Amino acid sequence: MYVNSIYSSDVPEFVREIAETDIMKRLRKVGMDCGCEYTSFACWQGLLPAKRYEHSIGVGLITWHFTHDVKQTVAALLHDVSSPVFAHVVDFMNHDYVTQESTESDTRKMIENSQQLQDLLNKYGLTTDEVCDYHMYPIADNDSPRLSADRLEYTMRNFYRYVHLSADEIAEYYNDLTVIRNEEGEYELAFKTLEIAERFTIHTIETSRIYIQDADRYSMEVLGRILKKALELNVLTGNDLYSGEEEVIEKLMGNEETRKMWEWFCSISEMETSAEARDDYWIRVPAKKRYINPLVRGRGRIMDVSSEARRTIDDFLSTSFDYYLKAK
Repeated sequence: MYVNSIYSSDVPEFVREIAETDIMKRLRKVGMDCGCEYTSFACWQGLLPAKRYEHSIGVGLITWHFTHDVKQTVAALLHDVSSPVFAHVVDFMNHDYVTQESTESDTRKMIENSQQLQDLLNKYGLTTDEVCDYHMYPIADNDSPRLSADRLEYTMRNFYRYVHLSADEIAEYYNDLTVIRNEEGEYELAFKTLEIAERFTIHTIETSRIYIQDADRYSMEVLGRILKKALELNVLTGNDLYSGEEEVIEKLMGNEETRKMWEWFCSISEMETSAEARDDYWIRVPAKKRYINPLVRGRGRIMDVSSEARRTIDDFLSTSFDYYLKAK
């Protein structure tokens, strides 16, 4: 089941055409799990695969469903075109643990350099300026912890992959959404029903904990170090990071030092923790705490109207990373 089928029964031709450009199809080779799926940790074994390509189309379809605006939809479709292999692992490599935005600056350049995409933008009367930054459009993206199409898409996809909600349960959340003006007068996705918003928020924290668990943080940090070493050894070039994961793995396997590092990475399956670093192999890794505090129409933010939602989010935000990790 692809959750994209829930987002919009109407898939415009311009969405189909842009999805078939090379710049978009590359995202079929970039995973949503940031390389963690290549490890041997139990939580990623047998997990349904997810790629940035499906996610990007999903964000576009959600934006189209709620706006029917071509500019906003195309900007949403293209928001991840500059995602490198293993996605946010490169942010870890750049020591951008918390904001995880270090790779976004190349989006404009990549759009400008795609002749296929430029031809389609011309066909539909669009300019690069109108579609290169989806942050301009608050339905597509806005500041965390507000609800946007991007945040909604990966959350609902993870409801299916990790929490194992049914398509009907996911559709119930989606169909309860509408668009209202928030406290600052900007348009924002909001729930109509308090009880549904509350359940959504609590399920969201379940998925958010996956991205801050020890295995996730550790895996992204050490894979970032592997990529950095491969760049230092000229096993990889900067351009290789914008190819596909299979191509990069093949290059890592072609060098004895990086092959051993990659094989070790794939073998790790358990974590140890310690209050202090016992040797150089112990590392402390911070992370971005992703959560959503959605609006409920006529009521306000869920944290202001649901004590259970507030407790759940506050407990999540109090999670400490003040300890060291090591794989065993």
